Amino acid sequence: MVDTPVSPAGAGPLPDRSVVPPVWGRITNLVVDHGEGSWLVTPEGERYLDYTSGIGVTNTGHAHPRVVAAVQAQAARLLHGQQNIVYHEPGLRLYDRLARLLPGGPWGAFLSNSGAEAVEAAVKLARVATGRPAIVAFRYGFHGRTAQTMALTAAKDVYRGAFEPLPGSVYHASYPYCYRAPGGAHDPAACTCDWEAQLELLFHQLVYPDKVAGIIVEPVIGEGGYIVPSPTFLPRLREITRQHGILLIADEVQTGFGRTGELFAVRHWDVEPDIVVMAKGIASGLPLSGILARRDILDRLRPGSHGGTYGGNVVACAAALATLDVIEDEDLVANARERGRQLVHGLRRLAAGRASVGDVRGLGLMVALEFVKPGEGDGRMPDPELTKRVQQACFDRRLLLLTAGTYVNVIRIIPPLVTTVEEVDSALSIIAQALDAAGAQGPTE
Repeated sequence: MVDTPVSPAGAGPLPDRSVVPPVWGRITNLVVDHGEGSWLVTPEGERYLDYTSGIGVTNTGHAHPRVVAAVQAQAARLLHGQQNIVYHEPGLRLYDRLARLLPGGPWGAFLSNSGAEAVEAAVKLARVATGRPAIVAFRYGFHGRTAQTMALTAAKDVYRGAFEPLPGSVYHASYPYCYRAPGGAHDPAACTCDWEAQLELLFHQLVYPDKVAGIIVEPVIGEGGYIVPSPTFLPRLREITRQHGILLIADEVQTGFGRTGELFAVRHWDVEPDIVVMAKGIASGLPLSGILARRDILDRLRPGSHGGTYGGNVVACAAALATLDVIEDEDLVANARERGRQLVHGLRRLAAGRASVGDVRGLGLMVALEFVKPGEGDGRMPDPELTKRVQQACFDRRLLLLTAGTYVNVIRIIPPLVTTVEEVDSALSIIAQALDAAGAQGPTE
C-alpha cells in the first residue's frame, strides 16, 4: 500500500491519515478510490470483497448506476429544500411510497438523517401518543449514540460506559439469546429462554406496565451479535404490548430494506408494530432515516414539536426512490434469501468439527459466526482474540468483515443484496482459509 496516494483530481498527495481522530475505531487503513457492486477498489487497483456493506448500508451495492443517475439528476436541480419551508417532488413521492410498504396501517412517515435520530423520533412519538414516560428496551440491543439512544443501548459497554448519567425511565428486558441461554444452548425453534417471565418480573419490580409508552426491539439483534430470536418471540411480544396498551417499536435500522430476506424483518413473523424505525439501506449510502407509524399515532405530534434542518433531504429522497426501484426490479429481497441460505449452509459445513465455532446463525444476508474457547467453562466462553484473528486473516485475503457481540466474539457477514453465487462461494473459500490460518480448533486439538 502506498502511504500517500495521489488524488485522481490532481490535488497532490492526500493528507496523513492522522487528520482523522482516533475516536473512529478502525478495522482497516485502506484508502478507497471507488466501489462497484460488492467490491471496493483502492487507488492502486486492489479489489476487496466488501461484506460489510458500510455496516449494512449499501444494500444495492456500491454506486449502483440507477441510484447514481438519480442522485446526479437531482443534484443538478436542487440540493436542499428544507421541509418546514417547501415541498419537493422526491420527498412527496417518497412519503407516499413509504406509507405503502407495509400491510395494515394506514401508515405515515417522518424523515430524518440518521438511525439514532429516527429512534429519538420514535421515543418522542411514543411518549406523546400515550402520555406515558417509560421505555423498555432489550439487552444486547443497539439503538444509537445520542444521549437518549445510548440509554436504550445495551450491546456493549463502550457505547455508553463513559457517558453516564444518561436519560432515565429506560428499562432493559431479557432477549431470547438461545445460544447463550443459562440452561444451555438450544435451537431457537424449541426456545426455552425465560424472556417472558423476566419481562413480567420487570413489570413487578421496576415499572408499572401502564407507565410504559413503548417497547423498542430489533427484530434481529445487530451490534449485540446478530441474534435471531425464536419464532414465537415477536408475536408474543406483540400480544403483551397490546394487553398493556404499550406501543411496539421495531428498530429496523439494520434489518430493513431486504436485509433479512423480507423488506422488513417483522414480516417473517407477520407482526405489525405501531412504529418502525428505518435508516441504513434506505438510500444506498446517502444520509436518510425515518419512522413509519400508524397515522393516528403519527398525527399526535403537533406542528413544530419535532423536526430537523436536513431531514428528508431532496437528493437523499431521490436516492431512496431509486433504491426502492432497484430492490423491486432486481428482486433483491429474494436474492437476499437465496444467497443467505447459500452462505449459512456453507458456513455450517466449514464449522463442522470446529469446536471453536460455537454457533452459525442468520436470517437472509445478516449472518454470524460466534467464536468460543471450547476447553473452558461449559464450552461457550467467548473468544474475541480468535475472532480478531479470523477477521484479519480474511482481510489479508481481501475479504472485509466486521465483528459484533457484547464480548466482540462474533464475526458478522453483511453482503450487499446484489451479491452473486460466485461471490458467496469466493467468500466461503476465503473464510475456510482464514479459519485454518487463525487456528480455529477442532474437537481434538
